[in-house]
Amino acid sequence: MSEASRQIRRIRCRQIFCVVPTLAVLMAVGGCRTAQHQPVAEPTPGPQQAVGQFHSGPPRELSKVVLPTYRIEPPDILMIDALHIVPRPPYQLRTLDALSIEVQGTLPDSPIAGVFPVEPGGLVHLGSRYGSARVAGMTVDQAKRAIEEHLRAYLREPVVSVALAAMASQQQIAGEHLVSPDGTVTLGGYGSVPVVGMTITEAKAAIERHLAQFLEHPEVSVDVFAYNSKVYYVVTQGAGLGDGVYRFPVTGNETVLDAISQINGLEQVSSKRIWIARPTVDPSRCQVLPVSWDAITAQASTSTNYQVLPGDRVFIAEDKLIAFDTNLGKLIAPIERIMGFTLLGTGTATRLSGPVLRGGGNPSTNF
Repeated sequence: MSEASRQIRRIRCRQIFCVVPTLAVLMAVGGCRTAQHQPVAEPTPGPQQAVGQFHSGPPRELSKVVLPTYRIEPPDILMIDALHIVPRPPYQLRTLDALSIEVQGTLPDSPIAGVFPVEPGGLVHLGSRYGSARVAGMTVDQAKRAIEEHLRAYLREPVVSVALAAMASQQQIAGEHLVSPDGTVTLGGYGSVPVVGMTITEAKAAIERHLAQFLEHPEVSVDVFAYNSKVYYVVTQGAGLGDGVYRFPVTGNETVLDAISQINGLEQVSSKRIWIARPTVDPSRCQVLPVSWDAITAQASTSTNYQVLPGDRVFIAEDKLIAFDTNLGKLIAPIERIMGFTLLGTGTATRLSGPVLRGGGNPSTNF
């Protein structure tokens, strides 16, 4: 071996001797740990980015967020009130419309003043002394002249004033309206209006634009009567007896403790292992928020008492011992049943054999 080769070999040995102690020290200080995948508890897009979030991490009991502006979806129920409903002229009176009628020059004991409904048959009843006048299919002015003509049979010179007090179709607008699966609300004879995906303000404007085809400058108020489309779930693992799933509407203020109180606490088959599974836009990401039950109940800790957001699954795991006992019982039950039938058959055969079949006497005395 040449002198140059020996020099290179000595240099490599020195490098190895320097690197090995360094690695040993690093391993002693840092330890040897296996990297494990842990769920990343990061805010989800959407509700987590709502107005009012001034903290980092998932919202909790004392640091809640304001949910985004509510978007209407099936099967929400809207409450619509008709504030200003005036038909486009010429409006023809219909059954169940209401007329405001005031007549001067009536009999002293039988005045005519007030609101009179258009009864079935198209008649408006003016009292027992004056009978009824037909007004259905007429405009308000035509109804005024028809009532005057009718009253001239009872009065000398009646002066009649008539105004439309309420339309029967107004009842089709005002009230509770279910958002149907196609995303519309039905307004009776005025047709259907698409409102899915809209805010309350946008739905109000859409309904007023639709009614403007039939009415003069319509004005309505819209509110959500029942928040049915934004929900969260509480899932209880049943320890081999079937899981339970409970669905609750989101009001924007629930925490984990509130969610579990909806099902009256933990069941006998439940453990204290609880977490929130939160859906994300990216299906490949797993977002799980573990909950410490003892901390949020016995210690009043808010660190894991997370705010429940729409779509969350509050999962309550089963008690492993009870689950093992249940599964063991399922496995042994068929065997026990077979053995029970076998023992019953053997015992029955034993009782019916031998001396019993020969009369039940002593075998030594029966010949």
